Amino acid sequence: EPLSEPGGRCRLRPFCCEQGLLSRPDGSAAFLQGDTSVLAGLYGPAEAKLSKELPDRAALEVLLRPKVGLPGVLERSREQQLRQTCEAVVLGVLHPRTAITLVLQVLSDAGSLLSCCLNAACMGLLDAGLPLSSLFCGVTCALGPDGTITLDPTARQEQVSLGTGVL
Repeated sequence: EPLSEPGGRCRLRPFCCEQGLLSRPDGSAAFLQGDTSVLAGLYGPAEAKLSKELPDRAALEVLLRPKVGLPGVLERSREQQLRQTCEAVVLGVLHPRTAITLVLQVLSDAGSLLSCCLNAACMGLLDAGLPLSSLFCGVTCALGPDGTITLDPTARQEQVSLGTGVL
């Protein structure tokens, strides 16, 4: 079903978020976007291993766990994008020589996974009470074969698209 409506308006699949689901992490959040869902667990700031310690700020590590199997090249690429986004807003200078670990577990992927991960990450950072310079969110866009742009595409819409990007 197309997500574009007459008159050029667009709509997103229904989404929701719940924070504080997990007791072990310092912060946690589940973000659901249509049938795509991601669980985020945030640990830290905590003592950093000497090899990862940064003298002027917190070291941020992002781990993306697929629903099944081991992380591959795609997960590593997405981890880097997620880490760069989080590093841009986390005020790590307030916690030098510490480590912050963000673990994102994919529960289901029905499209727009990276934006769902971004949204879960932001909610997890908030739940942990980390100092942030701003908030962020993500929305995936897909360019269809006919030149139309679809917001929040499903997995099927992503497969037939000429390309996707996250805003």
